[in-house]
Amino acid sequence: MILWQLLLSIPVGPGRNHPGGRPVSGDAAPPELRGRGMDEDQWGALAQAQSARKTPWRVAAPPALALAVLGAFLATGPLAAQERPLLGVTFDGGRQSVSVPMQVTLLLAALTLLPAIVMAVTPFLRITIVLHFLRQALGTQNTPSNQVLLGLALFLTALIMTPLVAEIREKAWDPFADGKLTQSQALEQAAPPVKKFLLRYAREKDIQLFLQIARKPSPSSADQLELSVLAPAYVLSELKAGFQIGAVLFLPFLVIDIVVASVTLSIGMVQLPPVMLSAPFKILLFVLVDGWNLLVGSLVRSFYA
Repeated sequence: MILWQLLLSIPVGPGRNHPGGRPVSGDAAPPELRGRGMDEDQWGALAQAQSARKTPWRVAAPPALALAVLGAFLATGPLAAQERPLLGVTFDGGRQSVSVPMQVTLLLAALTLLPAIVMAVTPFLRITIVLHFLRQALGTQNTPSNQVLLGLALFLTALIMTPLVAEIREKAWDPFADGKLTQSQALEQAAPPVKKFLLRYAREKDIQLFLQIARKPSPSSADQLELSVLAPAYVLSELKAGFQIGAVLFLPFLVIDIVVASVTLSIGMVQLPPVMLSAPFKILLFVLVDGWNLLVGSLVRSFYA
């Protein structure tokens, strides 16, 4: 703020090309002043004083230049050199911290990766796959819309993840916020609940696959598995589970498509697409059996089984 005020308070007079920026020669003096004994230097000083009163002062540094100088000052000046744990990003057991601009950069990078993390290592993955298969089985094209399906998946994910988030908050976040734990200690306290959640749904075959890919020996206990192995194994397991549920969802609607297609062909309605006739029957069946209640209930219960 002080640098900005200094940049805006520096005035600059008229330039060299301005009439008041250079002395006016004696030949340019008015005829009535030539006979008063004024030499060339005196007339030039008088002309500059008159021009200065008529010409407004202007700011030396435009806003763009001032912003550039301010950004360079923040990036390389005392504020950048000052190590303050503004966002809690510390190293070496909390004894060292990165500069403020670097902490902001790390925060933006973390926010960029946050959607991928939410989609990959939470129940959001299985739920979105199942809802997509359901829409394809019903043949309703874009109904419900993607926004509706994603919103439902987010709410169900938040409901399922609530116990895990509460446990992480109790064991890691609250002590870290109170200053009882350092950043590294808080991460160590938050890792076991996350590992327990991932191990609950990751298949042993997928874990062994990523252990072989990472060229790591099999640990003696499941608690010794790293998150770099558990996270992709969890993703593969959830993909398989989602496809299995989607295949089961397709079966009753596939039977309706086969029956409608057989009837239309038997009565000679060849030009009428069977999908157009079967869509109302599939929607009617789904509504009569209260399909949304059954589907959402089964999905949520599958994570507690």
